[in-house]
Formats: sequence, structure tokens, C-alpha cells
Amino acid sequence: MATVTHTDETRRDPRRWWALGALVASMLVLAFDSTILNVALPTMAGQLDATTGQQQWMADAYVIVFAALMLPAGLLGDRFGRRLMLIAGLAVFLGGSVLGALAGDVDAVIAARAVMGVGAALIMPLSLSVLPAMFGPDERGKAVALISTASALGMPLGPLVGGWLLGHFWWGSVFLINIPMAALSIAACVFLLPESLPHSRLRSSGGTPIPAGPKVDTVSTALTATGLGALIYAIIEAPDRGWGDGLVLAVFATAAVLLGALVRRERRTTRPMLDMNLLTHRGFLLNTTAATLVMFVLSGLMFTVPTYLQAVLGHDAFGTGLRLLPLTAGLMVAAKGAQSAVARFGARSVVSAGLVVLAFAALLGSRTTTDSGYGFTALWLSITGLGFGFAVVPAMDGALGTLPADRAGSGSGLLMTLRQVGGAIGIALLGSLLASAFRSRLDVTGLPGPVAHTAGESVVAAHAVAAYSGSAHLAASANTAYVHGMTLVLIVCGIASLVAALLAALLLPSAPVVGRTGPKETPAVAAPVADAGQ
Repeated sequence: MATVTHTDETRRDPRRWWALGALVASMLVLAFDSTILNVALPTMAGQLDATTGQQQWMADAYVIVFAALMLPAGLLGDRFGRRLMLIAGLAVFLGGSVLGALAGDVDAVIAARAVMGVGAALIMPLSLSVLPAMFGPDERGKAVALISTASALGMPLGPLVGGWLLGHFWWGSVFLINIPMAALSIAACVFLLPESLPHSRLRSSGGTPIPAGPKVDTVSTALTATGLGALIYAIIEAPDRGWGDGLVLAVFATAAVLLGALVRRERRTTRPMLDMNLLTHRGFLLNTTAATLVMFVLSGLMFTVPTYLQAVLGHDAFGTGLRLLPLTAGLMVAAKGAQSAVARFGARSVVSAGLVVLAFAALLGSRTTTDSGYGFTALWLSITGLGFGFAVVPAMDGALGTLPADRAGSGSGLLMTLRQVGGAIGIALLGSLLASAFRSRLDVTGLPGPVAHTAGESVVAAHAVAAYSGSAHLAASANTAYVHGMTLVLIVCGIASLVAALLAALLLPSAPVVGRTGPKETPAVAAPVADAGQ
């Protein structure tokens, strides 16, 4: 197998853009699945007799496994080859989708979602980790922008396709749709994506060797998976059980002990699985922090908007997907212009400006009322997309640009794990704020205690009670209460974005680090790549 180093000639090879297409297809599979299940859950609950807790586990089994395994998955890519493990991840995801489509009960669906989480944990970090080896600093920003756009497309496409499938087929079709998409992604990776070989090789010019990736440490892998899994589980359960609940506190404490043991173990290892030096590198740490804060804000914001469009404005799943398109349109515009903006003004200025735009969008959205209509929502959603694109694309590019060649997989895994944790915390904290504000503002005067409690669970439940009892007042109160809660969430998102913008302006490096690969600022040595298909 011929080995090709990352030279200027390689960067001019037009095949690298076809290879990027394979990565975009891989990310689109994940983005698509992340939203399509939300549309199917009510139908699945009815046909499988799933309780509210079981519905939550159908969604959370995927999220917990996904977040827990991203760090070990990135390490596997560094050790055994990123293309190989990316294809393996797509194959596992495809297998989980088959199991989900064939499932006959709730437990089987939950198991299938967990299997899909394993595949997703391999796909997400490894799709990003190959970028530094394929693209130089002058092109990597564009590549990151295209992958970010593919991820964002899942938000409107999932409800659109999911709503159409549920209108014509049974609920298992939302799993079946993943199969051809995953199969096409596998074929694209096999024929288009060059392998990244992380083991010790000399550059063709006779230069610096690339060190072998760290060995797979079973104990560290177990500590990572269980510690992160416990942390995400506690964050997910806290809004429902209460942040002071005994089980939640116990799981948080367990996560702290496991992750603390991981850090201590890694500090004593010569070639650690979790390179703590990455967290001491200013460019990686601050860009990762900025990207994580953006995900905190965006996750909380997107937690509220689809329900507003469906429950308050009365659109179905398909219509909701259509009405989320302005967000994607704004992101596409920003992704297209982010690279040139960074070249002209510097990454620090662009990330800070993007966060300010995101704050403006959230604060503008906080002016939404029950009578605002969709036009106003479309306006601030499009501005949200602009802010998200200008903030996250340079931040991700800056973080990826600091990774050593032999740490691209595990470093990307760490980056995406922190983003996932930030998103989960955003949904948990802001979801708790929304639920509390909704219950406090909802007028349940005259309703029996159990019925009032049911109505206070969510705006959807309140509308169901209103329809059953014929109470137009309760329905109107539910809409008003939900918009009140959404207003508070958006105000918090706006303030968080402004704080993040200030921190970015003060602390981020003024320009991306060019020609360096890691914390020790050694000369750039990209992982060798092999011709695809050979």
C-alpha cells in the first residue's frame, strides 16, 4: 500500500474533496438520526405501550453510550487506523438500525439504540480526526464548515422525513431509513477516503517520525466509559428527579470518583490514553471551551423551539421541519464565509463576533409572544444560524489545528465529548428552567389535583387535558406559560453567549496556529495517508 505524506502536492490532490464527501455523508447519518426519533416517539409509545420513562430511555440509551465511548473510540482510530474504525462505526450503526426496525418490544428498541450509540461514538470523532491529515490550515476551515453544515441539516431533515415516513409506513421505517444512508457512507469511505496510518512512519522526505498511538488501556477505557456514562445519566435524570435527589447525587459522586481515578491514572502513564497536555495547550483548551459553550446555548435553544412550533403554533412534525430551515440557511451562509472572515480578521475576532450575533438572536427571540407568528421566529432562527456558524467553525478548526498527528483521534474524541457534555448540561439546566417556569405560570384553577399535575408536566400534556375537558382557557394558559418559559431560556442563552464572547475576545489566540501540531509546538507532521482502494 503506497503511503503519501501531507505535502503541498497532496493538498492539491482533488480527491481530498471527494473524501470529504464521504465524511459529510457519515456525519449526515448521525445528524439525521438524532432528530428523526423525536418525531417517532409518540407513535412508538402508543404501539409499544411504552411508559414515559421507557420513552426517555429509548432516547437516552443512545446519548449515554454515545457520550461515554467517544474518547475510547478516538483512541481506537489512533491505534488501528481512522478509516478502518470509521467504517466499523458505520457498520455497527447500520446493524443497530436493523435491530431497531425489527424490534418487537420496548427493551429491544432500547438495546438497538444503545448499539447505534456505539457506532455513533466511532463515527463522530473519527470523521473530524482525519481532517488535519487531509487538509492544510488554509483549507481545513472550509472542511470543518462543510461537516458542521451536514450536522445542522439533520435538525430540519429529521422531522421532515420522519413525519412523511410515519404518515405512510410503520414506526420501524425511521430505523430502516438509516440503512441505505449508512451503506452509502460505508461505500464512500471504502472507495474515497484515504487511510490515516498512525503508527511510526518516516516522512518521504526522510524527516521526523510519527510516534505510534498509545496502547488501548482496558482499565482507562472502562473508567472513561463508566465515568462519562454516569455523568451524562445524572445530568439527564436530574431535571425529572430533582437536583437534590439521592440517586442523582450518588451518580454524580460516582462519576466524579471514576473520572478522578482516570485523571490520576493517566498522569502516571508514559503514553496516556487521555493526553492531559492537550488541556494545558491554550489553543486547544480555549477553542474547545468556546465550541462547548456554543453547544450549551444551541442545545438549550433547540430544546425549546420545536415544541413551540408544534404545540403553540400548531404545526405537525413535517411542518416543524420546514420551519427550522432558516436556521440551517443561516448556518450555511456563515459556513461559507467563516474561512475568509478568519483570514481577514483573525479567529478570535470571528468567534467573538459569532457569539455576539448568537446572543443577539437569543435576546431577540426572547421577545416572542403567543401572537408573534412564524415570521418573527424565522427571523431570529436565521440569525441564530449565522451566529452559530461564525462561532463554532473557527473554534473547531482552531482546536483541531493544535492536535498532534498521532493524537488526532483521541483529541477529536475529547473535543466532541466536551461538546456533548456541554449540550447535555444545556438541555438539563435550561430544560429544568423551562419546566419550572411553565408549571409556575400555568393556570390550573378548577382542575382536580391529579389532572392539574398531569397538565403541569408539559405543554403537550396540558393541551391533551384541555382537549379532553374542552377548556379553551387551559389551552391558552398553556401556550402563554410555555412562551414565558421559553423567554427565560432564551434570555439565559443570550447572557451565556455574551459571557462566552467576552471570554473569547480576551483569551483566545489572536490567530490560528499555523504549521504546528500540538502542545509542544513541534514542526507539523501530518499522519501519512494511503491511496484509497489499494
